[in-house]
Amino acid sequence: QVQLVESGGGSVQPGDSLRLSCAVSGRTLDSDVMGWFRQAPGKEREFLGHIIWRFSTTVYANSVKGRFTISRDNVQNTVYLQLNRLTPEDTAVYFCAVRPLLKVKYEVWGRGTQVSVSS
Repeated sequence: QVQLVESGGGSVQPGDSLRLSCAVSGRTLDSDVMGWFRQAPGKEREFLGHIIWRFSTTVYANSVKGRFTISRDNVQNTVYLQLNRLTPEDTAVYFCAVRPLLKVKYEVWGRGTQVSVSS
């Protein structure tokens, strides 16, 4: 059974940084894409970026490019999302998800981790 478990969220102040983790079990990711998303209260889910596991190639949404960074640890089967210069607008539940490289739809999702930014 494939499981994705996010961690690392919390309550921080504007300007702070956080690193989120997404640990993957039950699946070999060599032919997969790992994506990060977020959903703020009352808003639709937003794509943040993804990493093509085999090549460690990343793509980011324009809204977070330059502030957020995705990386992965092949040994730990974990993907990370580094969040820098956080603002209250970044408050949301952050999710990771996985899909095969040649498919568009993400197949398995984590339960999310809450990030709250306020002064």
